[in-house]
Amino acid sequence: MIDSLLRVPRHFFFPKAFEDRAYDDSAFPIDAGQTISQPYTVAFQTQLLELQQGSKVLEIGTGSGYQAAILHEMGVEVHSVERIEELYRKALELFREMKMDIHCYWGDGSLGLSSKGPYDGIIVTAAAPDLAENLKLQLKVGGKLVLPVGNQHIQKMVLIERLVDNKYRRTEHGDFKFVPLIGKNGWNT
Repeated sequence: MIDSLLRVPRHFFFPKAFEDRAYDDSAFPIDAGQTISQPYTVAFQTQLLELQQGSKVLEIGTGSGYQAAILHEMGVEVHSVERIEELYRKALELFREMKMDIHCYWGDGSLGLSSKGPYDGIIVTAAAPDLAENLKLQLKVGGKLVLPVGNQHIQKMVLIERLVDNKYRRTEHGDFKFVPLIGKNGWNT
């Protein structure tokens, strides 16, 4: 996974005026009031999923496209949903330019994308007010969901593992700060 982080040029996903900051280990504002996560956070969430090459992953919150590009570089089949049309279009164009076969959708990611599931992993890159039960149901048995859950100021990184059909294990992995997940199962702001 670290090799994938090193191979994906983060400056491609950064606002041009601030490319000189692209390799700082910090989150940074992008278009539409959103952020690109710091590399540490991208690595942390990705590591929790424990993906194998060929895994199928749903990313909720395409944003700049950086997280999806890391997953793609790991040999993962990526389906990514973005709610903000401007970000969706920019990420889609960047994926095409970089010749990355990432399936990108414009819509309410808080609903998941059951039509393409079930998934080995689901990664949510925005803060959810609580755990959306519909996302758990889109996991394969053995699949993992990682998402920041809490209020709009601080969240716990939550890992949900689908053990058997109707049995899950939940663990928490530290405090983080993300932009809010907007949508039916997110914040309606």
